[in-house]
Amino acid sequence: MTEREDADGRRPRGELQIRTLAMPADANPNGDIFGGWLLSQMDVAGGIFASQRARGRVATVAIDAMAFHLPVYVGDVLCCYADLERLGRTSMAVHIEAWVIRRDAVRRVLVTEGRFTYVAIGEDRRPRPVPSP
Repeated sequence: MTEREDADGRRPRGELQIRTLAMPADANPNGDIFGGWLLSQMDVAGGIFASQRARGRVATVAIDAMAFHLPVYVGDVLCCYADLERLGRTSMAVHIEAWVIRRDAVRRVLVTEGRFTYVAIGEDRRPRPVPSP
C-alpha cells in the first residue's frame, strides 16, 4: 500500500488538479466543512482540467451524480482529481474525485465524487468546438 492508495487499495482516478487546506472559515459550528465549499473546490479542479482540454475558456453547465461519502474536517488536505468521462463536439463530462489526507495521516481517503459537464466557449461566450487531441 502506497500513500496514493487507501486502506482498500483504491487509488484516485485521474490527474491531481488542486490541493488545498480546509480552514475554520469553511466549516459549520460542528467543525465539518460545508458541502458547498467542497463542491466549489471540485468545480475549480474540473474547470482547470476542462480548460486545458478545451485549450481555452469553459463554463460549467451541469453537476450530476454527486456522492458525499465522508465528511471533510478542518485541517484536512483536500486533493481533487479529474478524469475525462465523455467528449462531445462542444462539451465534456469530467469525473471528479475529492480525497483528503487527515491530520497526522498519510493515506488519502475518498470523501466525494461526481460528474461535472463543461462547455467550451469562445470570445463571444457562445459554445465552440473542443479541439481534437
